[in-house]
Amino acid sequence: MSDSKKVLSDLVLSTSTEHAPLDAPWDAIDIADWLLNLPDQEYQRCAPPDHKAAGYTTTDDGRPMSINVEMIGTGLVIQHYVAEIAEKHHCHMVSTSDVFTPHGWTTVQVIWDLSAKDNGDGTVTYTNQVTSHPTQEFMEFNEKNGGTFEEAAAARQAASGDHNRRETPLFAASIARHALARSSR
Repeated sequence: MSDSKKVLSDLVLSTSTEHAPLDAPWDAIDIADWLLNLPDQEYQRCAPPDHKAAGYTTTDDGRPMSINVEMIGTGLVIQHYVAEIAEKHHCHMVSTSDVFTPHGWTTVQVIWDLSAKDNGDGTVTYTNQVTSHPTQEFMEFNEKNGGTFEEAAAARQAASGDHNRRETPLFAASIARHALARSSR
């Protein structure tokens, strides 16, 4: 990775955690299967009008990758989520994401953590956590355009928090539909 794409993991641009009920039997839930087979239009239904496109591919070394295109605030973000964990009840996805802003292109790291928790009473809770870190390129881009890190972080936090609040219950409903369809086969 070039120095410009170096992730500054000690700095947080935004972090957001949301929860929603996941109305499907625990044993039928498979977040990895849902995510890595998510139809484009279903992804779009999970955060209209922000979600633009989704697809599946692999890295050069064969690791699963989810490609997502979405609007976060004023930025068009192209996520290249590589699965670090891809299990039935937990996926941990990491992306060095391309962001098209009103000032041009830059990059950020986005970590997307999706999990389901069996509450022990027949209910399941879905958790959608998204954290972003700047890259060196982002810091230089932001400075060149006259912004401070604090201003960028505040804007990203507001936009990402709003986006996550809207998409989490729709993701939970989509995962539940996927689980129920799988269990009826």
